[in-house]
Amino acid sequence: MSYGHANKQQAQLEAEVAELLALAEDVDKGDIPDGMDVPHELAVRKDRIQAIKEAKREIERRAAQRYDKERKEYDQKLAERTKKEQETGKKPRGKQPKPPAPGARSKDQVNLTDSDSRIMPTSGGGFDQTYNAQAGVDIDTMLIVCNHPSQATNDKQELEPAVANLKQLPAELGTVTDILADTGYFSATNVNICDDQKITPYIAVRREDHLHRLWSVSRNHLQ
Repeated sequence: MSYGHANKQQAQLEAEVAELLALAEDVDKGDIPDGMDVPHELAVRKDRIQAIKEAKREIERRAAQRYDKERKEYDQKLAERTKKEQETGKKPRGKQPKPPAPGARSKDQVNLTDSDSRIMPTSGGGFDQTYNAQAGVDIDTMLIVCNHPSQATNDKQELEPAVANLKQLPAELGTVTDILADTGYFSATNVNICDDQKITPYIAVRREDHLHRLWSVSRNHLQ
């Protein structure tokens, strides 16, 4: 449920509760439709309103965390621009960093049945309510030796917990000396994490186009 839709649903349900309470006051007049259980209908709507309020509080909590993070990033960018301007005496190129806006956004979402999951982009395109599952695999045996789920969509944040899991493996499995990972895990921080743990990182630093050698029938050789 999105924050905007939650607000609409709450307003609608509260209006229905008010109507049901008005009906309950007229019970002696016999204006209640046959078969309607007013107390039950009230209870259902009040429970739903409570669930929506809890969902909104969770969205607002996440929004506050997001704002704190974005504010720190904004302050850092602003400080870097100011420092650069002082060093060069020239105004830095590019647009001035835009300060983040606090509060929940209309499209911010929460799952009412699994609040720990997150909306994430999927490999086939589009988005899904899911987790980011990580696995550490031994290259020689293809045995999964560690794993952990995550709420983060960016894999850069997942190498550190993976390294921590690898360091806790039983001694019988040997010592981890090298890590192989794709470009999604590359960052200076992750390289330093591996170095601190005496692990050699083999992490792709960027994506490269795949070059396919084409067969030329007319010339009968590879191009």
